[in-house]
Amino acid sequence: MPNHHQNTLGIIGGMSWESTQSYYRLINEEVKAELGGLHSADLLIHSVDFAPIGALQAQGAWDELGNIMASSSTRLQAAGAKGLLIATNTMHKVADDVQEATDLPIIHIAEATANAIKEQNLTKIALLGTQFTMTQDFYKQHLMDAGLQVLIPEEEARAEVHRIIYEELCQGQIKDSSRHYYVDVIKALAEQGAEGVILGCTEIGLLITQADSPIPVFDTTAIHAKAAVAFLLNKD
Repeated sequence: MPNHHQNTLGIIGGMSWESTQSYYRLINEEVKAELGGLHSADLLIHSVDFAPIGALQAQGAWDELGNIMASSSTRLQAAGAKGLLIATNTMHKVADDVQEATDLPIIHIAEATANAIKEQNLTKIALLGTQFTMTQDFYKQHLMDAGLQVLIPEEEARAEVHRIIYEELCQGQIKDSSRHYYVDVIKALAEQGAEGVILGCTEIGLLITQADSPIPVFDTTAIHAKAAVAFLLNKD
């Protein structure tokens, strides 16, 4: 039997805990699938309190959020993490702060997603997520740098997509009406030429699956979890 030494991965989670729970399940399922038997993932998780973070996001207090994430990353490094994963799309806005605080590799969600889209040879992609993720460069730029064209919903639809994430999905509410709304938004983007859609918020996968969408769905949580497993198992 080969010795399956794993790289310990540090996860900054709790934003929201519902999506961190998905990460935890997906990463462990994938490690078990790869290694078999009783194998599971070698993880350290710092799960933060989301309420103050959500409030700071709404205020646009990104410097303070950067400090909170940086502090979490140094704690994980001190605990023995060999790499880091921020278990949320939006907080990648402060990925640079996390990188400066530690010398550990960060498994970046937008890079992992861009790679998954390019493997399918798509060039035009729709992006759903929080207002921050849909409109700001910290996420889209990674996709554009990879040569992808990015389409986002119009203003009114962006506001509703964002509201559903914070007021429903982050609070464990999964509503059929919201699923229908998201599907209509995806259909409209497909009509504009989107060849696939990024579920660019780790909660959206709780609402939308491939069966709901007329175009290929890229669930960032699942893609990010796969990248995490590649790191854990030294598959890079």
